[in-house]
Amino acid sequence: MLLTEPVVLAGRIAPSRVVFGPHETNLGRRRSIGERHVAYYAARAAGGCGVVVTETASVHPSDWPYERAPLAEECAGGWAEVAAACHAHGTLVLAGLGHAGSQGSSAYSQQAMWAPSAVADAVTREQPMVMGPAEIDAVVAGFASAARLAASAGLDGVEIDAGAASLLRQFHSGLTNERTDAFGQDRLALTVAVLDAVRAAVGPDVVVGLRLSCDELAPWAGVTPDQAAAQVGSLAGRLDLLTVVRGGPFSASAYRPDAHTPAGFNLELCRAMRTAAAGRVPVVLQGSVVDPGMADDALAGGAADLVEMTRAQIADAAMVAAVRARHPSGPRPCILCNQACRVRDNRNPLVSCVLDPSAGHETTESAARGGAMPSARSGGTGSGTPPVLVVGGGPAGLECARVLSASGRPVRLVERSSHLGGMVRASAVGPGRHRLTAAVDWLEAECRRQGVTVETGVDATAEDVAGALASGGPVVVAVGSVPAPLAFPVSGPTEVVDGAELLARGSADDLAGGPVVVHDPVGGPVGVAVAEWLAGAGRSVSIVTPDPVAGTLLARTGDLADANVRLQRAGVERVLRSRLRRVEGGVAHVEDVWTAARRTVPCTVLVDCGHRLPAPAPGAGLAAEGTGPAGRTGRVLAAGDCVAPRTILEAVLEGRRRALELVSVP
Repeated sequence: MLLTEPVVLAGRIAPSRVVFGPHETNLGRRRSIGERHVAYYAARAAGGCGVVVTETASVHPSDWPYERAPLAEECAGGWAEVAAACHAHGTLVLAGLGHAGSQGSSAYSQQAMWAPSAVADAVTREQPMVMGPAEIDAVVAGFASAARLAASAGLDGVEIDAGAASLLRQFHSGLTNERTDAFGQDRLALTVAVLDAVRAAVGPDVVVGLRLSCDELAPWAGVTPDQAAAQVGSLAGRLDLLTVVRGGPFSASAYRPDAHTPAGFNLELCRAMRTAAAGRVPVVLQGSVVDPGMADDALAGGAADLVEMTRAQIADAAMVAAVRARHPSGPRPCILCNQACRVRDNRNPLVSCVLDPSAGHETTESAARGGAMPSARSGGTGSGTPPVLVVGGGPAGLECARVLSASGRPVRLVERSSHLGGMVRASAVGPGRHRLTAAVDWLEAECRRQGVTVETGVDATAEDVAGALASGGPVVVAVGSVPAPLAFPVSGPTEVVDGAELLARGSADDLAGGPVVVHDPVGGPVGVAVAEWLAGAGRSVSIVTPDPVAGTLLARTGDLADANVRLQRAGVERVLRSRLRRVEGGVAHVEDVWTAARRTVPCTVLVDCGHRLPAPAPGAGLAAEGTGPAGRTGRVLAAGDCVAPRTILEAVLEGRRRALELVSVP
């Protein structure tokens, strides 16, 4: 594959054409690159990554876009450690350098944000300070100083950020640059000054890259692909690497969207920019490229010279190595959910992955987080080792069985339904949710490859649990969840169906006719997905939520605004700030959460997408305390939704933790 072949950048050889791009991690120690960063990047380098671009560091103290955002002047020591760790595997390392301008935050710096013009940011609505000559000079000097520091720390180069949320892009765009001076008459003037200053600071043999927004998706005044092609033609001779991205002040979520946006969405944009570059600079494709086959096709088809596969390598640090080795199950898939890898929110979580919770936690003790496991040995261990019984084939049970079998323990997994995957497979219905099946398909393939005995259509009983314990084998219960009882009465002709059960059917054909009400007190992805799916099937749908917007928790994944646009376009009525009080006579009675005003909504079918409860486990008396009788009778452990219904991240993490606890027991 071209993807795994080396490539030369400014005389330096990268071992593959795969890039691990800059992204927020919250791994920093204050505003520096810390030991967690080092371990995080080193894991991807060991896995075959060609080029690592570190988390974008602010080049001037005026820029403090989020709490743990690196500041270049504090990063020299960390950069040097990252370089040493990654160079051991041949990987090139570039320092991400930038300034967020008016798209940053004043919450931490307690200073006015800098911008080309007095245009309030579309998201924060905060009015920035217009930059004068002194501030412009300070930014240019800041980029040069930061680049010099990175080169002296042993890095192979730098990448200058002129992407979706950057000060340089704000100077490029008619949306935000209303200046009448030289920096308004030539909107590339600041970027040219920065690139020239950086090149003078680092010399000709250090990689100078640029991340460039080539479509702001705002053609009335923003940068368009045609304008970007002219920009690329002007800037290419100053660059050793060009990464093509999209997005701007009105399209922030377009930069790294979830699975509702097709993978590889920048392919043709990148191809056009590579044509504009006319061979003067290698071009990187970015944009939800998570499948190695798609990446290789892009290279072979001439759309790009390298491919940025950041989320794919968060999901599997050894993705490139797995491709090289032609691993039977392939790399661990990225499902483009943004649930754990998008960390720019007020909780300040560490970057991670729903399918690999050890991502971002490489420095934590492996027994606690589930680090690298021993190589799989199909067929289990020596004679006399009792098998581990795993009850439940959802993500928690599958991950537990996978890790146990990889350690050499014999495992028997039983699942009451006819297929594996639990709520994850059931939820893979409707727009943007088909990728969920890849997660459980990979887990199932790995379990079968490693010799797990898989039995579907088997309803484990208390006797099964007791028998396993009596033989000395531990039991892991991962039986999922059940719907919670409705908190309001339902009477009359209305059909009531659980949202998860409806998704598991995969069809709404057998529902009663008439208008559908989706009850969504959670505000998560399931209620929105059900409403979209049913509306797409031609049903009249209303979604009732106590929140001021539908799907409020989707703000964490970047899909909140887009989800509400999709609901409106699909004709879904959003009944906001409302609680269901009762359903009778074919109508739902709802109450405003602020005013207590009542209204009715037609309802012949009620789909409940509310909170769920732990499913009862076989042998519940034994499992209630989390442990069974001591000694030869073994133990009972619980994982996932049957502990407390949450997300796929917690299910996979707990399945892995239970397995590691058992592996550590002689």
